[in-house]
Amino acid sequence: MAKELALIGCGNMGSAIAKGVVSSGLVAPRDLVVADASEASQKRLAAELGCAGTCDNVEAVSGAKMVLIAVKPQYLDDAVSAFAHAVDEGAIVVSIAAGVSLERLEGLLGAGRKIVRVMPNLAATVLAAMSSLSPNANVSEDETAQVKRIFDALGRAEVVPEHLIDAVIAASGSSPAYVCVFIEALADAAVAEGMPRAQAYTFAEQAVLGTAKYLLETGTHPAVLKDMVSSPAGTTIEAVAALERGGMRAAVIDAARAAAAKNRAM
Repeated sequence: MAKELALIGCGNMGSAIAKGVVSSGLVAPRDLVVADASEASQKRLAAELGCAGTCDNVEAVSGAKMVLIAVKPQYLDDAVSAFAHAVDEGAIVVSIAAGVSLERLEGLLGAGRKIVRVMPNLAATVLAAMSSLSPNANVSEDETAQVKRIFDALGRAEVVPEHLIDAVIAASGSSPAYVCVFIEALADAAVAEGMPRAQAYTFAEQAVLGTAKYLLETGTHPAVLKDMVSSPAGTTIEAVAALERGGMRAAVIDAARAAAAKNRAM
């Protein structure tokens, strides 16, 4: 199959990436093949996107200009070893497997391969992900830009050296969970003040979304925005003071660094 992109793994993240590249127009359905060990999974995604699907990874990667590996880390070694020989010499291989280093991927695919390690997060499913890209030495700037365009279509993407991958995990890879804890706490407070639960979540979630959108689109520093909305003797500065007394800043730093430490140990 001569294809622009072969996707190996049709789980949540792999499916989100495939849908993102097709909906953005970066890859036409006719130039995409999706593969999964589950016949039902690959058929469902292929039917939704109007692309080719298969359970044969070797068939999928043969002739593909880019191979995107989206299998779970515990299955990656066996999966890649089985199809590595079929990957075209000049193909770009992209892996989103957490904890799988470029060195390990080179050992499976070959030292001369063009490999990019990518760490997206769950928000890829709603095209609002933050993704890091770490290419190996065989990937050119133009090829890195090509991969970046794919992940920009899923939200935002930045090129970072691989040694910063633990910081990426701390700041964006695992952080959706921290944000959810914060949203739950905001909603609990609103419920305690008498607001219905469903409405409380709507207010809290939109507030977090709007704040992040404002910061990203205006380039305003978070501290500046905090000062802008903290009127003298007002409600917001009382809340900020309470957060500082409760150690929120230190707790978030500790949590994020715990995630980074766990990633290093994987």
